[in-house]
Amino acid sequence: MKVELRDRLIGALEAPGVDSSDFDLNPFGWRPAVENLRPAAVLIPVTEAGRIILTMRSAKLKHHPGQIAFPGGKVEASDASPVAAALREAHEEIGLDPAQVEVLGCLPFHQTVTSYRVTPVLGMVRGAFVARPDPSEVEDVFEVPVDHIADTANFRIEGRRWQGQKRYYFTAPFGPYYIWGATARILRALAEGLKDDASHR
Repeated sequence: MKVELRDRLIGALEAPGVDSSDFDLNPFGWRPAVENLRPAAVLIPVTEAGRIILTMRSAKLKHHPGQIAFPGGKVEASDASPVAAALREAHEEIGLDPAQVEVLGCLPFHQTVTSYRVTPVLGMVRGAFVARPDPSEVEDVFEVPVDHIADTANFRIEGRRWQGQKRYYFTAPFGPYYIWGATARILRALAEGLKDDASHR
């Protein structure tokens, strides 16, 4: 099962893919120039049991309070690479030891409406993992089955008004968790890769 899951994930990385953005469903209006984007990275940690680890951000945070997110953040000058940044952030936010993560590769970049160019790093978490969330950043840590994400029928397009305009975005609800925005869009890219890989077998 572990080998089969790893092969599925690697196959998803090898499937044809394109960069995504918060503007995919909102092609009109202002968007930041590519040269002005700030680098960021997130880790998509997948356990050997086939579950993706996600977080709920603290309600006390200034930016995106209470939202569902991958562990991750800005790429700092001290980071050797976006991959290193994603592993560092995961260690800081949920206590995931970088030595426990086998990095499989990166999905296409995702551009956010807040002017970040995000590198989604896909990794397998080896062995048992007990979350140790940083309470200043993370309110909850939970897991979503890869099979739930792999089924594109579990994604919906919804919308809300933002800065005076109606904006649309992907959602991927799971139980009590409302996964939406950039997190849902990146998961959708993973789902598309898993689907493409399966269709070529």
